[in-house]
Amino acid sequence: MGESARDEGFLERLIGDGRALIKLLALALIGSGVFVLFQAATGHFLPHDTAWLGMTAQQLCTSHGCRIVHFMMHDRVSFGGVLIAIGVMYLWLAEFPLRRGETWAWWALAASAAAGFLSFLTYLGYGYLDTWHGAATLALLPLFASALYRTRALRLNRVLIAPFDFRTRAGVGRMLLIATTTGIIAAGLTIMTVGMTAVFVPQDLEFMRITRAELQQHSARLIPLIAHDRAGFGGALVSCGVAMLFAVLYGTPSRNLRQALAIAGTAGFATAVGIHPLIGYTNATHLGPAVFGCVVFAIGLALVQLGRVRA
Repeated sequence: MGESARDEGFLERLIGDGRALIKLLALALIGSGVFVLFQAATGHFLPHDTAWLGMTAQQLCTSHGCRIVHFMMHDRVSFGGVLIAIGVMYLWLAEFPLRRGETWAWWALAASAAAGFLSFLTYLGYGYLDTWHGAATLALLPLFASALYRTRALRLNRVLIAPFDFRTRAGVGRMLLIATTTGIIAAGLTIMTVGMTAVFVPQDLEFMRITRAELQQHSARLIPLIAHDRAGFGGALVSCGVAMLFAVLYGTPSRNLRQALAIAGTAGFATAVGIHPLIGYTNATHLGPAVFGCVVFAIGLALVQLGRVRA
């Protein structure tokens, strides 16, 4: 009994107010993002992907100048970057506003996580149940539910949205950041919807130099696998955008907030934009919105920083 009580006491001290669980989840997301980037960089499919398709990435790469594989990897690289961005925002939310008892931070985590976990159900639209993704979701869901339950007592201080002042650099920068994070959510919803339905936009097929019928000839399971990647990336974008939007709307202007936004934005935009020229997918219509969003985000962050320095 004594040993059991000591173990329970140690666990209680380790978990504390629940923020440690959120940080653990955040580190798991960052680690997953790094793994996804590494896996995509190798040019290989995961074992369950290969088993589902009945072919390896190297076998598929012999067709159409490897553009099908490159297209799939560009989705996965983008997904990995967004996972890192989400993890960064969760670490910041747990370490700063939630520690101060700001209620909005708890709701930001709840809303962002709900968007992320629910996006897993998009597989019902395209028919490919990713067992690894499913196992990770089942493992992280109770962890996050426990974290939200433990941290609910930290909802102490209600913080209102700060008024907008368009006469200052910081105010204009904040509006640009709000516009960008809202755009991230909208882009995520669009990509998720496309992933569950049409899967491709015309520019995608043009890049791969292939038709849907020809993709079906390679494997009837190829399009559902690509749809899974697309919908997963879209869901991650929504989750990330929600966390960032809450932070910009309610977060106390501070150096640590600007740093968190800068790191998350760099992780997300650098991968999503940077992978395109690497694989030769430089269609302006396709890439333009992401580049525009990246530029607006950078300008907004710079104006907020400049406004604080001059204040």
